[in-house]
Amino acid sequence: MTETALPLAGLRVLDISSFIAAPAAAVVLGDWGADVIKVEGPDGDPNRRIMHDSSNYPKGEVNYPWQMDSRNKRSIALDLKKPEARAALDRLIEKADVLICNFPPPVRDKLRLGYDAVKAVNPRIIYASLTGYGETGPDRDRPGFDVTAYFARSGLLDAQRYEGGPPGVPVPAQGDRATAMTLVSAILMGLMQRMKTGEGSWVGTSLLGNGLWSCGVVAQAALVGAFLPHRPPPDRPRSALGNIYRTADDRWLQLTIVREDKMWPGICEAIEQPGLLADPRFATVEDRRRRSAELAALLREAFAKKDYEHWRVEMGRHGITFGVISRPQDVPDDQQAVACGAVVETAIPGMPRTLSNPIRLGFADQRAAGAAPDLGQHSDEILAEAGLGADEIAALRAAGALS
Repeated sequence: MTETALPLAGLRVLDISSFIAAPAAAVVLGDWGADVIKVEGPDGDPNRRIMHDSSNYPKGEVNYPWQMDSRNKRSIALDLKKPEARAALDRLIEKADVLICNFPPPVRDKLRLGYDAVKAVNPRIIYASLTGYGETGPDRDRPGFDVTAYFARSGLLDAQRYEGGPPGVPVPAQGDRATAMTLVSAILMGLMQRMKTGEGSWVGTSLLGNGLWSCGVVAQAALVGAFLPHRPPPDRPRSALGNIYRTADDRWLQLTIVREDKMWPGICEAIEQPGLLADPRFATVEDRRRRSAELAALLREAFAKKDYEHWRVEMGRHGITFGVISRPQDVPDDQQAVACGAVVETAIPGMPRTLSNPIRLGFADQRAAGAAPDLGQHSDEILAEAGLGADEIAALRAAGALS
């Protein structure tokens, strides 16, 4: 399929955002054919340097965070604090279909980048905003990252910890990427509304809102006054059949048995202990829950005797619902990840494979991942497409408004 046949071909997107969630949403639109213009300040998006600046990022020879979150984009470098640059941006806004912005509301207002100001330039534009904590309320102006707004404020970190232990810290950008997909959905709804009415609109989402949605079971429980104490450790779980176990080759299995009475016989066969079926200690669901520590000890001993590959075959043969807890270093060799299209080949020098976005369409394949842009790499051609002449572009550069 040619790129012109992609479902979002012909859509022009201004990505005036930084770091991860909002730029990742722009990546998804670009994957499906949109022309994404990355509008950066003179110093560029900090995500260009995050691999080196953050202690939580694996270090590599390839700037993989930037390549992943800015593939197929074009870059223009404008200093929006200068009136000349802001006027040039209006020329881009006039021709854009979507504008993505994740500045906090006070910064948007200072730069005249709020929805009303943008709508005055282009009434048909879909203005997509991402905030840490929402557009209204006492914390609307607070900057937020996924670890602070999505994970910490939503209760996710507390809900996942073991009793007596501290909350864990998520790996970088987990909440950002989930939130990006919500922003994509909001943008597509805005475009559908424009098809019906001919008018643009504001759409948006927040890291906090997405974190609460992800934490939906326990957050909704709290809204009706229902709580669970912190998770007990694996040696005395709430349910031994919803627990983790280590194999002989130091892999971890996650058992998730919902229909216990149906699968309990298969588990006993898989671990070669059919006698457990007649053991009165574990005769019913209630018995197994009441004696979960005893049952967990039996299962822990059984799983520790053989390698993961044995258990993969045996558990599959008996229809047991389980999953291996993969390590990041397992991803390059995960054949299923390749087969389902989650890991794909690229046209990026030094980075032959990357992660695709998770949307699948029966009528189109995603655009191949091309290299992310250098800062300001496409400034002149983007401005020329907006109708600026060579003299105007040179004047912007002389004024320090364009890099």
